[in-house]
Amino acid sequence: MTTSRPGDEQPRGQSRRRAPAGAAVLREDVTEAIRAAVFEELAAVGYARMSIEGIARRAGVGKTAVYRRWRSKLHLVLDLVSAIAVQGLPTPDSGSLEGDLRLLYEVTSRALRHPVASQVIPDLQAEAARNPEIAEALQKALREGQHGVANGIVRAAVARGEVRDGVDEDLALDLVSGPLYWRSVVVRAELPKGYLGSLAAATGAALRAL
Repeated sequence: MTTSRPGDEQPRGQSRRRAPAGAAVLREDVTEAIRAAVFEELAAVGYARMSIEGIARRAGVGKTAVYRRWRSKLHLVLDLVSAIAVQGLPTPDSGSLEGDLRLLYEVTSRALRHPVASQVIPDLQAEAARNPEIAEALQKALREGQHGVANGIVRAAVARGEVRDGVDEDLALDLVSGPLYWRSVVVRAELPKGYLGSLAAATGAALRAL
């Protein structure tokens, strides 16, 4: 009688398949299950207490399935944070500066209010103060993802004549991304009714004043 081992590439609840000869095939569904488990584990216990064992248990796979893809929990988290930077946010196209800002804030606000994101981001920020690799990856993910969207909004506004050409890109990024992030992630305060519209109007005025 054959017995399965913890490292098998097989989520729980599915029938076993004969392993292919040669190099192991890394199944995409198993990889995605592990990635989802990482976010859930981070939200539940934080980075410091997170373990490969806990991730594997939550994903329904063996530890070897995780180690085939990432050699440590640090590299696993760094990979996920880097993937977020690549995905980024879609650039709004409402036809007006304030409309674009409002759409961006609505999408960002929903993302930041997500139970997992609201716990994972502050935890990774705290860990970044102690770990330069996480600090670099987190900065890249947060900055590059927002930078592309902010630049797209400003460029569209310049083309429509709403904002003058040649504005400081870094300052524009701070104006577009800073206030909502401060309120949602740092202060963690509820957004009152009409806040996103007022923020879009204020940010639009600030960009036009640059």
